[in-house]
Amino acid sequence: MTHLQNLKHKDNIANSQIILTEGAVAIKSKISSIGYVNKIQENILSIKKKELAPLYEELKAADCVICGGSGRSLYSLNAAMSQIALSQAGWRNKVVLTPDDPGFPGKSMYDAAPDFERRYKKTLLLMNSGSGYSDDPLVMAQDLARYIEEKKTSKFSMGLLTSSLQSPLAEITSKYGQVVQLKGRGRSKPSFEYSETGMMGDIFELGTLELLNSMIEAIFRNLEVDDVFRLCLEEFEKIGEMIDTNVNSETYTQLVDIMERRTDVFLGGKGTANEIAKMTGVRLFHIKSFLGDNVYITRGVNTPHPRAGDLEILLSFSGETRPVIIWADVIKKFAGTVFAITGTKDSTLAKKADLKIILPEEVKPSTPRRFYTRAAYVLSPLPVKLAERLAQRGLKLPEYIISWYHSVTQ
Repeated sequence: MTHLQNLKHKDNIANSQIILTEGAVAIKSKISSIGYVNKIQENILSIKKKELAPLYEELKAADCVICGGSGRSLYSLNAAMSQIALSQAGWRNKVVLTPDDPGFPGKSMYDAAPDFERRYKKTLLLMNSGSGYSDDPLVMAQDLARYIEEKKTSKFSMGLLTSSLQSPLAEITSKYGQVVQLKGRGRSKPSFEYSETGMMGDIFELGTLELLNSMIEAIFRNLEVDDVFRLCLEEFEKIGEMIDTNVNSETYTQLVDIMERRTDVFLGGKGTANEIAKMTGVRLFHIKSFLGDNVYITRGVNTPHPRAGDLEILLSFSGETRPVIIWADVIKKFAGTVFAITGTKDSTLAKKADLKIILPEEVKPSTPRRFYTRAAYVLSPLPVKLAERLAQRGLKLPEYIISWYHSVTQ
């Protein structure tokens, strides 16, 4: 394969071994002290090129992309696909929508399909579901399949990232489009070793975020599908270093100190940053709820005023996003703590923050950014470290309890 030569300069990756099997790149490498991050890289690079290529071409050819998913899987998909909206060149007027957008032309996928058929040459329903049983994307796929069968139209296709090829969603999608299997954590038993296994769907959800983000960047740069794996490999080396540097930092320790106290947590950002905030908020809520605390998305429908001692986690690449700066000012007036993740160390947000992590990235304006995916990965061990701290205090949270709580609240 042509990209094998491009990978040979990766000799500096510790404990690494590159293997090529039927067009797939697999690499045995410990890139982070957080075990599930290593597993995510392994799972992505085990995907065969011939399996990813059809979905990559469908995404490249689509004039309109409709995002379907539920919970963190949907936030992951939205975060990656929003890079199309941020990038003002190279997309040939590609449109991205979700059913919750005000501009979605119908109450369901079936109702909206005639409008999409009239407006666009090719519409892709792109779905993200680890189990393949999530109700929201399954209903969307069923509705679109019904429309395609009735109208005999060729203007639609479906794409799915999933861990289960035997699921109802995978069955429907394979009939009308492309299915790519990205493994999750597998059949590992519930445990307290969250640094190794992640919490519930962490491995799949973070994996699809990086894979989709690399696909978007490759399309923007007019690269081949081989280069998607190369971009992932290069990025994981950087992500691993960023995670280990920050997880072992005084800033991370102070964050866990704050969160183990009786304090509410607020998360916020605009655009793509807000999708990452929601991804992080879901997992933090599963831990903080057992302490009687709440986790809110800033400016959500049920978000109250902060109290003294509360924590606000804010994300902004530029550090100059006006609403985010205002949110920082508000919580500081209430004697709360501001923790910022930004790409610019001298930004207004960085200066206002009590705690901060800087994830610098050199990127031209109006091009896809890696900052948001990096922020998601750096934040992902936060609930893990909080659970470990609580265990040290004598409060162990077994995963089956977290899973039960998730099942009745999501």
